[in-house]
Amino acid sequence: MIRSITADKPSFKPVVFKNGLNIVLADRTKESSVKDSTNGLGKSTLIEIIHFCLGGIRGETLTKKRLEDWTFTIELELGGKIYSASRNTTNQNQIIIVGDCSEWPIELEKNDSGNQYLTNNNWKSILGFLMFNIELEYAQEYVPTFRSLISYRIRRGGKVGGYLDPFSQYRQQLTWDIQVNTAYLLDLGWEFASQWQILKDREKILAQIKKESTSGIISDMMGNIGELEAKKIRLSDQIKQDDLELKNFKIHEQYHDIENESNEITHNIHEKINQNIVEKRILENYNLSLKEETDAEPEQVKKVYQEAGLIFSDQISKKLSDVIEFHEKIVSNRTSFLNSEMKKLEQQILIRDQEIKTLSEKRSQLMNILHGYGALDEFQKLMVNHQKIIGDLNDTSIKLENMRKFEQGKSALKIEFELLRQKAESDLSERIQQKENAILTFNQYSNYLYDVPGVLSINVGKNGYKFDIKIERSSSHGYENMKIFCYDLMLAKLWIKKTATIPFVIHDSDIFADVDARQIASALKLAKIESEKDNFQYICTMNKDSIPTDFLEADFDFDSYVRVRFTDASEDGGLLGFRI
Repeated sequence: MIRSITADKPSFKPVVFKNGLNIVLADRTKESSVKDSTNGLGKSTLIEIIHFCLGGIRGETLTKKRLEDWTFTIELELGGKIYSASRNTTNQNQIIIVGDCSEWPIELEKNDSGNQYLTNNNWKSILGFLMFNIELEYAQEYVPTFRSLISYRIRRGGKVGGYLDPFSQYRQQLTWDIQVNTAYLLDLGWEFASQWQILKDREKILAQIKKESTSGIISDMMGNIGELEAKKIRLSDQIKQDDLELKNFKIHEQYHDIENESNEITHNIHEKINQNIVEKRILENYNLSLKEETDAEPEQVKKVYQEAGLIFSDQISKKLSDVIEFHEKIVSNRTSFLNSEMKKLEQQILIRDQEIKTLSEKRSQLMNILHGYGALDEFQKLMVNHQKIIGDLNDTSIKLENMRKFEQGKSALKIEFELLRQKAESDLSERIQQKENAILTFNQYSNYLYDVPGVLSINVGKNGYKFDIKIERSSSHGYENMKIFCYDLMLAKLWIKKTATIPFVIHDSDIFADVDARQIASALKLAKIESEKDNFQYICTMNKDSIPTDFLEADFDFDSYVRVRFTDASEDGGLLGFRI
C-alpha cells in the first residue's frame, strides 16, 4: 500500500494515505470566481507523481521546466515492511531507497553521498517481484511487466486513455500486452497468450514473405514448387551431359597452332580457287577468240574495196595478194599465241587443282585433330559454365526446399494454433476456481451498483484469450466507467492473498465522469466496504461538485476519508503550491 507522497520543496503539500478508502478532493471555495476551476490543482499531477516514483516516465506536468531537479518520495509498505523511494526529475535513474532491503533479490548500490539506491530498471524489477510475484527474468518473449500491471492499478485518463476499456490501460495497447497482463492479473495461463503472440509473429513473417515474393521484391528467393521442380530436372540433366563432355574432353598442347595452320591453309585454298576461276574465264575467252578468227579471201577483199568505189588494176591485185598473205600470217601467229597461252593456263590450273587437293587433305587431317581434341581455355570455359550450372542447381534446390518448408510451415502453424487453443481451453477449465472467483466477484459488484449482475466473460478463441464485460442497460459513458470500477476493484480483491503486499487501486476523477450521482455514491460505499473488509487500499480523486451528498447515507462520513484538499481560492492551494 501507499503510505505517503512528499517532495523536497516546501510549497508541495504532502499527502498521507491510509488503508481502506482515500479521497483526494479538489475544492471550489466561496472566494473563488466563476472563472476559476478545479482543473490544474494537482489531482492528475498526484497520480503522475506516483507513477514516476514507481518507475514510470515523467508525464506532461513533470517535464515542465519549473519542476526540474525536484525530488519526489513515495513511502510504501511492501511485504510487511516500510520503505521510502525517492526519485529526482533530473537524475531519474537513481532511486534512493530507505528501509531494510537485506532480503531483496537485487543488491543495492551506494552513491557518492552514501545513499543506497537502485537503478530504475532494477527498482521496477523489485516492485514487480514484491507486488505481483513477477520473476526477475523470463526466458521467453512477451511476458508480464510491472509497468503494465501497475497501470491497471493506477489508471491514467486524458490522452493516455486508461478509462476506455477495462482490459486496456492505454490507447493503442497491443493485443498481446492486453492478453498477457490481463491473464496474469486474473491468475490464468498467461504463458499461452505469450505463445500465441510468438505464433502470430511467425504467421506475420510468412505472410510478409509471401507478399514480397508475389510482388517481386524477393522473387529470386522464392518461386513456384512446380516450376522449381521442372528447373531442377532440367539443370540436373544438363549437368550429366556436361560431365560426360568434360570426361571425354582431350586437350592438345598445340591446339591453337594447329587451328591457326588450318585457317591459313583454308585461306590459301580459297586464293588458289579464286585464281583458277579467273584463269578459266580467260581460257573461255581465248577459245572464243580462236573460233572467231578466219583467213582473208581475195575476192572478199576486192568486193570490199569495190564497194568503197575503187577499181583494181592487175598491179594492184598483185599487191592485194601480198596483203592477204600478210593477213594470213598474222592470223596464224595469233592462233599459235593463243594456243600457247591456253596451254600455260591449263597447266597452271591443273597444278593449282593438285595443290588444292593436297592442301584440302592436309586441312582435313588438321580438322580431325581439332575435332578430337580441344584447347585448355576451351576446357576451362566448359568447366566455368559447368560450375555455374551446378550453382544454379544448388540455388534451385535451396529455393525448392525453402518453398516446401514455407508451405509446410503454414500447415504446421495452423496445427500449432489449434493445439495451443486446445491446451489453453484445457488449462482454463482446470482453473475453474480462479475464473469463477473473478466472475462472481464482478457480478456482485456490478449488481451492487445497478441492481443488475454484470457479465464478465473469459473465453479462448483461435487468436487467444477473449475478455468481455457486459452490464444490462449499459449504453452511456457512465456505465462504461463503472465497468472499469467494478473490474479494478475485483482485481484488487483477487490479489489480497496472492502477495504479502497490500494491493491498492487508484482512480482519477475521470472514473466518475458522466456517472449518475446515485452510482457514484454506491461506488464510494462499495469501495469503503470492500477495502476495509478485505484489507486493501482504494484511492480516488474527486471534484467537490461531484460529491453525491444527497445519496450518501448518514453514517457515511465523507470528510473523514478526504486525505488532502486542493483549493482554487489561491495560487498556492494546489498540490505543488503553484499553478502550472
